[in-house]
Amino acid sequence: MSDVEFIGTTKVYDDGTVALDALDLTVREGEFLVLLGPSGCGKSTALRLLAGLEDITRGEIRIGGSRVNDLPPGARGLGMVFQSYALYPHMTVRANLAFGLRRGRGDARVDAEEISARVEEAAELLDLHKWLEKKPRELSGGQQQRVAIGRALVRRPKVLLMDEPLSNLDAKLRNRMRFELRRLHEAHGTTTLYVTHDQVEAMTLADRVAILSEGRLQQSSKPLEAYHRPANSFVASFLGTPAMNLIEGAAKGGIFTAGELSFALPEHLAGRDGPGIFGIRPEDVRILDNGDSGGSPGDVPCRVGGVEHLGSDTVYHLEAGGNWIRALRRRTADQAQGTAGGQDREVRVSLAVPAALIFEE
Repeated sequence: MSDVEFIGTTKVYDDGTVALDALDLTVREGEFLVLLGPSGCGKSTALRLLAGLEDITRGEIRIGGSRVNDLPPGARGLGMVFQSYALYPHMTVRANLAFGLRRGRGDARVDAEEISARVEEAAELLDLHKWLEKKPRELSGGQQQRVAIGRALVRRPKVLLMDEPLSNLDAKLRNRMRFELRRLHEAHGTTTLYVTHDQVEAMTLADRVAILSEGRLQQSSKPLEAYHRPANSFVASFLGTPAMNLIEGAAKGGIFTAGELSFALPEHLAGRDGPGIFGIRPEDVRILDNGDSGGSPGDVPCRVGGVEHLGSDTVYHLEAGGNWIRALRRRTADQAQGTAGGQDREVRVSLAVPAALIFEE
């Protein structure tokens, strides 16, 4: 196992497109780090640069403290799992697992007894024993993905790279494979870089997330820290379903104003002054019916513009002074099925909560 360092790593294509802009990021030995962001943000480019599949324009990459910019992919000690399983259809699962080891030359050569032992170890770890003599076409998508992961693990890589490995699976199978991948990492402990645009995968799998946008690193932290304390409005809007409410306006004298909307700021933000973006998670927006005695003069009157019923969750789309606010109500099994009313009903909401934030950008 080894740590990985991106030091000012930049990739600029011939047409001038900057795919990755001076990335500074360290992946600690044994860590499961998820590179997260929308399509085109540079996350797969970072993985390909680390793997040696593309050349670095500026900066460097280190694995275990050694600079690898000029090393060919096969000399970097990496294992890689792609979105496509890339299994050999005419080979059995056993042969697919052993294929990379059998092609080793020189110092990388592995004898037949060791190859067999590693294949058996991977089969045990990934619950593939009864499928070893099957062909890929006889396996489910999840089983094929486990074979692809096992093929990377038998090489005992310093670092394991995964590029959106679950995106071809259906929702039920993705849920199961997330659990399997986390269990596998805890059992094996290989330093892992995992690329995805799926925030649920990131939140459930990662020891740490590195969130990218337009080739630049926006935040690197534990998943829940990024959720509760986002570094900027992009991170705030990208993490969370529904996304955080973001209202552009200005703060002055403890009051935040955005067009026709004006409301009192919570105590921890009362000293802010000047333009900014007020942010509040939908689950932190408290809906008060007009007859609710728990309100205060600072509550915001809203019109219910739409309601989404999502099982135990209900999302309310509220219009307030030309601004739209989403509110999320979660209901437990012993609670009544009450709602905040149908469309066009008037309600009040409280935005002055300790979890609210103001971003400068």
